[in-house]
Formats: sequence, C-alpha cells, structure tokens
Amino acid sequence: MFGLGVVKGLSVTLKHFFETYIEDLKYYPKRATLSLADYRMAPGSKGIYTVQYPEEKPTLPENFRFLPFLVTDYEGDDIATQIEEARCTSCGICSKVCPAQCIWIVRDTDENGKPRSKSKQFYVDIDMCMNCGYCAEFCPFDSIIMDHEYALADYERETGHVHDIVRLMKPASYYQSIRPTQYAQKAEQRRREEEEKKRKAEAKAKRLAEKKAAAAAAKAQKDDAAE
Repeated sequence: MFGLGVVKGLSVTLKHFFETYIEDLKYYPKRATLSLADYRMAPGSKGIYTVQYPEEKPTLPENFRFLPFLVTDYEGDDIATQIEEARCTSCGICSKVCPAQCIWIVRDTDENGKPRSKSKQFYVDIDMCMNCGYCAEFCPFDSIIMDHEYALADYERETGHVHDIVRLMKPASYYQSIRPTQYAQKAEQRRREEEEKKRKAEAKAKRLAEKKAAAAAAKAQKDDAAE
C-alpha cells in the first residue's frame, strides 16, 4: 500500500522516542551511583541519549584502544630512570608487525659501542597509526600497551603528532588503572611462568645431585671390589 513504508519508519522512530522516557524512569533509582551516559551505553539499554562532550564524557570500556604507550616499572618523574626501567628490550617485534610501519626504534649501546637490550629512542607517528593493537598483542614482554587517551588534537605535526620515547613512557600503575583485568591476567601468567621455571630448575638440580650420588656410589663400590 502506498505510504505504508513511511508509516512503518515513523513508527520505529516513535517507538525509540517513548523508550527514551521509559529508560529515564528506570535510571532514576540508580542516578546516585551511575551516570546517565554509562547507563545508556550498557548492554540491553534502549532509547536515545546525548553526551554533552567535552563537559560530559562516557566511561570507556577496558578493551578500548587508541594509541600505544610504553610501560616502565619506575613510578617517579626522572625521565632517565623511566627509560632505564622500561620493560621494552628493543627487540623490534612491534615495528615488524605494524601494518602501517609507524613505529621506529633506535637501540641503545654501552660505553664500548655494543648494543643493549634497551631503547634509546622510540617513535610512533600517530597520524599513521591504525590503532589495530598488533604491537601490544605481539609484544612478548608486555611493554607496549594500547592507551585510552584519545583527545590528542594539535596544531603542529612535528611536535604533537610524532610521539617520542619520553611522551610514550607511562608507569605500570597507569597501565593497571586503565586495564585492571588484563594487568591481573598478565601478572598471573608471569607468576606461573616463574614458578614453572623454578620447578624445572629444581628438578634439574635434583637429577644432577642423584646422578652425582650414583656415580660416587659406583666409584666406592668399584674401589671396594678392587681391594
């Protein structure tokens, strides 16, 4: 029938319009502990809403990813110590797997010119970054993590859009604050790996001790037989 599609479309719009007020009534008892934006973004919520950005910002989900940053185990403000205590070993895996090739790494050297397992320089071109998260996914040392910071507009490309090692460095406590579940899982995984490594070392030492004891017993038995 002519015009039936328009009526159906308007009915859908009208349905969402009334669902908005119904959801507002459901939200009212929770307003003291939950923001309206977070309530409306929760799974199963209906209706429409508007976030008054930047005065109002919805809570980002833990798995939200934007740009990578480097993790350091030093919590102070000294930049040199932050870089020295960084988890990055300058292995280069992140730059190799990056589809956009937006990561550049310069490995540090010691006083003799030999390469160290540390990064002297680390650059990320945020204009090229695809926010795919491959660098963080493939990092074997949990040293590069996808950040939640997204308000990074700047007027100067050379200064604001190419992040160096100083700007990329953030403490492990920040990593834990934005990704608590992932941080706990990684910490538990490292603990299990350390326990397994210790168990294997103890088993190896035990086998060597038993082997030495058996050799000593065989030698003593041979000496007794010779006498």
